[in-house]
Amino acid sequence: MLFPNKIQACFLDPITLMDRLKLKTEEERKEEGKLGYSGTVVLGCFCVSALAAPQNYYQQQHQQQQSFGSRPLVSIVSESNEISSDGTFSYSYITGDGQQAQAQGYLKNAGNKDTEAEVIQGSYSYTAPDGTPIKVTYIADEFGFRAEGAHLPTPPPIPEAIQKSLALIAQAQKTQPQQPQTSTYPQSSFKPQYRRSFRF
Repeated sequence: MLFPNKIQACFLDPITLMDRLKLKTEEERKEEGKLGYSGTVVLGCFCVSALAAPQNYYQQQHQQQQSFGSRPLVSIVSESNEISSDGTFSYSYITGDGQQAQAQGYLKNAGNKDTEAEVIQGSYSYTAPDGTPIKVTYIADEFGFRAEGAHLPTPPPIPEAIQKSLALIAQAQKTQPQQPQTSTYPQSSFKPQYRRSFRF
């Protein structure tokens, strides 16, 4: 190597510096042409990253397009969308494969902050993969979202014995006079021993 340490090169006198530059042997010239350790590492990283890249990128992309393309495109047969300045709206659409959706919405009790609520009523229908027609009607208002449909699960009916007992309880509550609610817990006698004043 010509200058093993850069600091050494700074402290050489000009004559020694000229001698070192002129006296390159054949071995030193061959060594300069060789790739150093850091160059080898950089070249190795480049090769590894090139091999790690997906080799079949375009084939994968083509396969994804085919999988999306295997589903038939569905045309929209009819569509309407109306929005008014007072906040009311309605929309509906029908597709070529029989899907349908429609909804209307309005602001209930507009201007009254305590009872103001947005109300949306609508329905949608489609055919399930097994061929069953599905239809759902819904309403969303201040009481929440409620949906109805023949395919949706419903709670089982209340047994007759429980209905009778609930009626007896309601009747007994009507006949008893209402008493003011009092606390059944004893009053606490705990008092703090000191007062802490907070300063900010």
